[in-house]
Amino acid sequence: MFKLKFIVSAIVLVSFLIFTSTIKNKTRVIEKNITNLNKKILLTKKNLNEAQLEFYYLSSPAQVEKKLNIIGFDNYYPISYSRIFFDFSEFTNLDKRISHIKNNNEKKK
Repeated sequence: MFKLKFIVSAIVLVSFLIFTSTIKNKTRVIEKNITNLNKKILLTKKNLNEAQLEFYYLSSPAQVEKKLNIIGFDNYYPISYSRIFFDFSEFTNLDKRISHIKNNNEKKK
């Protein structure tokens, strides 16, 4: 009778250990997915804010000034003219030049 109780309790204990470990692993995967989705949401919100600011800038300078009054002029830094590209080909040409310069510098070392 004692052995039967011991075997039954051991089987229950082992089954609960296996059950809890599988649930713990599944929740860890879910938490990682939630963290990744939260990061994507934050990036999307940032891109949305930048797009709204660009829209306000293109539609009305008064709107931009109103936004800048809210966030404060100390936190606003304009983009330098050299970082503004009027065409995608300008960006790719600059990227090619920079990578070519880096490759030449690495070869010299």
